[in-house]
Amino acid sequence: MSARLNLFDNPVSAKALRHIVGAGKAVADSTLSAETQELVKIRVSQINGCGFCTDMHTKEAAHAGETAQRLHLIAVWREATVFTDAERAALALSEEATRIADAAGGVSDDVWANAAKYFDEDQLAALVSLIAFMNAVNRLNVIVQQPAGDYTIGQFG
Repeated sequence: MSARLNLFDNPVSAKALRHIVGAGKAVADSTLSAETQELVKIRVSQINGCGFCTDMHTKEAAHAGETAQRLHLIAVWREATVFTDAERAALALSEEATRIADAAGGVSDDVWANAAKYFDEDQLAALVSLIAFMNAVNRLNVIVQQPAGDYTIGQFG
């Protein structure tokens, strides 16, 4: 199985990816915890059906010390007792922001207010940026049918 288009070899998509990845670096360098970032990356990727990103971020999270139990329960986080209140707030915001087309009002005031209880303004900015970043990358991979399963830890530097 191969992708419809090699996003890294095509000069137009490669240039666009460099800009998108640059935006992701700002989030990576923020004070939003690495654990929360990975949970958000995985959940957004699950919702969007991006196998490549789900594969990459579950492997990266496990490599960074995330437990198998928590990784297996991300998709059903509402019923799982293994996530902190702050992580749950981030996951709720991630879901509503990713499913923005499914809700006429977008992100609800309640979900936003709950996230604001746990994250300062810079962390909220990082969280919002990360959700948007992941949605963009997921869409690129889903459109070109980027295959999943062969990602190796640290593959992109």
